[in-house]
Amino acid sequence: MSLVPEIIARLKSVETPFKAVSGAADFALVEKRRLGSPAAFVMVAEEVAGDNERINGSVLQRLETDVAVVIIADNLSDARGGAAADDIEDLKSFVRAQLIGFEPEAAEEPLTHISGKLLKARGGTVWFEDLYAAASYLEEQP
Repeated sequence: MSLVPEIIARLKSVETPFKAVSGAADFALVEKRRLGSPAAFVMVAEEVAGDNERINGSVLQRLETDVAVVIIADNLSDARGGAAADDIEDLKSFVRAQLIGFEPEAAEEPLTHISGKLLKARGGTVWFEDLYAAASYLEEQP
């Protein structure tokens, strides 16, 4: 299993507060078609490879994959977004508890948190992005 599906599966746990957890394809359509709220969308945001770690022989590079988890919460009880912002705090706590230290099979090290930022807040809906790092290795195949 690759990294993103493993994270999606973890966020879909029995105790999940999310009505929908999906990937990049559904995130691309979220403005047109809502999957339910709250929702989380998991996708690779960036990959950065290090230098070749071997002097001789086949290539071996450490690859850091930054995975974005975009959390979307609607709470129309407060049109200014205050209630949705409160909901986002609880959802962030859930996501972080599930992912920080999680060791996906597709990674060599546990996930670590990089950053979080507000993407959008409008009309009782708040979008928040959390970034996580996962390390793996790329090796030349003979």
